[in-house]
Amino acid sequence: MAKVSNRFWFMLHGWVSLPIWLLFCFICLTGTIAVLSHEITWLTNPASRALNPDNLAAKPVSELMTIVEQAHPTAAVTGAMTFEPYLVNAIMLTDVDKPYAIAYINQYTGEIQQINEGMTFIGFMRSLHSWLLFPWHGSYSVGYYLVCSMALFMLASLVTGLIVYKRFWRSFFAPKLRINQGKKTLLADLHKLSGVWSIWFIAIMSLTGLWYLVQAIFWHADIDIEPHAPLIAVEQLPFSPKGDTSSPIASVSFTQALTLAQTRFPDFQPSYVMKPEHNRDMYHLSGGGDYIFYDQNVYNLSINPWTGEVANASSPDTMTAMQTIMHLADPLHYGTLGGIWTKMIWFIFGLILSGMSITGFMMWGLRHVRAFKAQKSDDLGVQILGEAQ
Repeated sequence: MAKVSNRFWFMLHGWVSLPIWLLFCFICLTGTIAVLSHEITWLTNPASRALNPDNLAAKPVSELMTIVEQAHPTAAVTGAMTFEPYLVNAIMLTDVDKPYAIAYINQYTGEIQQINEGMTFIGFMRSLHSWLLFPWHGSYSVGYYLVCSMALFMLASLVTGLIVYKRFWRSFFAPKLRINQGKKTLLADLHKLSGVWSIWFIAIMSLTGLWYLVQAIFWHADIDIEPHAPLIAVEQLPFSPKGDTSSPIASVSFTQALTLAQTRFPDFQPSYVMKPEHNRDMYHLSGGGDYIFYDQNVYNLSINPWTGEVANASSPDTMTAMQTIMHLADPLHYGTLGGIWTKMIWFIFGLILSGMSITGFMMWGLRHVRAFKAQKSDDLGVQILGEAQ
């Protein structure tokens, strides 16, 4: 069997890494910014800051929703999102002059600090990174597939890079960066050194990216990883007299639904909650708990607003293998498992990974420019020799 040369692996590493460097670099940079999008929002928008000079306890999200309803009597509050303690809560609503809006409310003081009617910076960066703002057609987006497919190239680049770079582990103990031996040597040392120290990060990004690709295929095929809550049976709806067009009031309030969730899971902290969209819909409550590696939607409950029955509830103890992977992927991909400190680590290595795509392209470009010049020089020499003869 013929032995595969190191030159072949080097060429393969270059071809799988560099021709798509622009798209890959853009995805890396937007993802790096998305990691700190909450903190950037805090820095750039004073209305997003949940200042608490008097060290007040955070108000329950149900109370915050009531405050918004009282301040905007014609609005319909549909749900709420909670973030880090230093960011305000976001209450989602619709009104006669607002098809969709988000109220920024300080969870400590109860003050509504802003009504946002456009796309937030957090939402914009996550969308730009995840599916390049390509439109969604039903359950799939071409942009989402493009982004997820980069995981295949990243993994191939990692494997071929380790094959090409013999004894790569030496860079852990004796890092080499030669700055006085020309641009080509400096770029090569930067690329290798960055790659070796980023092996763990590239592996995490590749594996989580592959999971997002699998998830996209499941969405496209209408295969649910997590089951949807059933619709409420018509028999459970309250009786309305003939001719009465008013909407019946739910027997179970949103506050009671939150209490039921916290009774079921004592460490439940709401992160994303939605009120019923119609009479046969349920309260949908998602939240986090005392888990480091899971996301903030590790608990999911659907509660019947007419009977108080918990129709659907999931937690790490009841998850399937695929559901577990789904709730582990985001914290690993965005570095949220340890709060601001792990976010900073992910941000730094995201910049390094972006830089690797640039140095790789520069090395590829220098090599091909040199080869082109050499070929042009040889062709000129042959032409001169032919004319002389």
